[in-house]
Parts: sequence; C-alpha cells; structure tokens
Amino acid sequence: MKPQRQKGVAAVELALILVPMLVLCFSVVEVGRALYYYDGLVKATRGAVRYLTQKNLNDSASYGAAVGVAKSLALCGKQTTCAATDLSVPGLVNVSQVTVTNYPNVPTGEGTASLVSVKIGDDDKNSPNAVKFKTFLPYSIGDFSFSAVTITMAWSTT
Repeated sequence: MKPQRQKGVAAVELALILVPMLVLCFSVVEVGRALYYYDGLVKATRGAVRYLTQKNLNDSASYGAAVGVAKSLALCGKQTTCAATDLSVPGLVNVSQVTVTNYPNVPTGEGTASLVSVKIGDDDKNSPNAVKFKTFLPYSIGDFSFSAVTITMAWSTT
C-alpha cells in the first residue's frame, strides 16, 4: 500500500476501540462503587450490633428503645432519627430493612451465652426490604440487590 492511503487509519481504529474501552472503564468504576456501598452496609450492621452488645437486652422496658437506636445507627450512623440526606448507604432507605433478633441464654459447650443479631436487607431480591444498588450506567453492570448482611455478637447479661 502506498503511504497516502494510510492517512486517517489511526482515527478509525480509535473510533472502533473507544466505545468498548469507555464501557469497560465505567464498569470498573461501578463495581468499585458497589463494593464501597456493600462495605458501608457491613459497617452499619457492625455498628448497630456493637451498640446492642453494650445494653441489657433482658430489660423489656429498655429493649425497644435500644433496638430503635440500633436501627437508627444502622440507617444513618446517628442515635437520633435520620433525615433522608443522612443515609449511610443510598439503597438503605427505611428502618424496616433492619431486623434485630435477640437470642438470650443460648446453650454452649461452656455454659450459656446471650446473642444479638442485626440483619440489613433481605435475601429475596424482589422484597421491598432488599437493599438495591442503582447504577449510573445501565449498560455496564446494571441495577441489582445486595444479599442480606447479618452479624451476630454475644452481649453481656451483667
């Protein structure tokens, strides 16, 4: 081929490869954003269950208040009621997505232990309590729901 016929070949090659490369680049960014949100869910769950481990959950009078504070901690990281702008993870929008379960006096090989469990989200992806991830670019990875995050810890009965 003559050198004159090679003019513009680089521009054509760039045009052909640019769109797939941009989609790949933005997909990597979206996966990173999804991992960041999932890490936020784990930290919110851990913070709520840590708060509950410091409370006496046998006292039925203070149990409801402690659970309410733990749900607020999971939702926005504050012990008070949350505003819509305070949410820790965008897909975590209401307290019905946070479930607290108390297991007092569970027998173990060494005696008994009292456990408390905090669960954020739902394993059923179509449930209204599932934590949804909304992507900016639907053609990259698409919207999806996170699996439920559950953390269980022992709490002191003394």
